[in-house]
Amino acid sequence: MCHQSVGLIQRAIEYASITTVSISLLREITEKIRPPRALFVARPLGYPLGEPDNPNLQTRIMRAAFALLPRTDVPVLENF
Repeated sequence: MCHQSVGLIQRAIEYASITTVSISLLREITEKIRPPRALFVARPLGYPLGEPDNPNLQTRIMRAAFALLPRTDVPVLENF
């Protein structure tokens, strides 16, 4: 899904008092959109959780993303 669309959707969902977090593969786009909470993962497009059959990496990425949920100092863009 388009990084810009995700950021705009996140804002709409957050406006309804639902906390969101996204995983970004294009930092420069995410910096411009400024979604409430995003985790930048330096992976190729199409592989936000890393390569297939790597559950350890996938778990680490998901935990890092979930760790952003309690943050209230938005917008937050963290590096993985």
